[in-house]
Amino acid sequence: MNPTHPYVWNYLPLALQLLVAIGLAGGMVGASFFIGKKRPSKVKAGAYECGMDPVGDARGRFSVRFYMVAMLFILFDVEAVFMLPWATVFRQLPALTGSKFFGFNEMIVYLGFVAVGLFYVWKKGVLDWGNDKADL
Repeated sequence: MNPTHPYVWNYLPLALQLLVAIGLAGGMVGASFFIGKKRPSKVKAGAYECGMDPVGDARGRFSVRFYMVAMLFILFDVEAVFMLPWATVFRQLPALTGSKFFGFNEMIVYLGFVAVGLFYVWKKGVLDWGNDKADL
């Protein structure tokens, strides 16, 4: 800490960066509002849903398979989050734990649990989209 100026001055670069970011974002939105062409139409004002025309009630029921696939995505996303730190310190694990294969064995156990979950949903037919009779 420099004794010649107050501690608050250390936050000056952060404040300037925030001002530039807010100014840049506001400037781009404002420029597109003033410069952009405005041609409203029924198609532009309509709802856009993944490139398909929205039909039916928005409160329709979804297939349970949709939620199962969402949970599978979360499962494998969390798997990747757990494997990255493990891979980062893999070479240092023998020195940290005192065992040569401790980190490797723990990852095998973890991947075993993930494989059991994948095998379960595979046998339940969640991944077989060809037989899905849902109205999605």
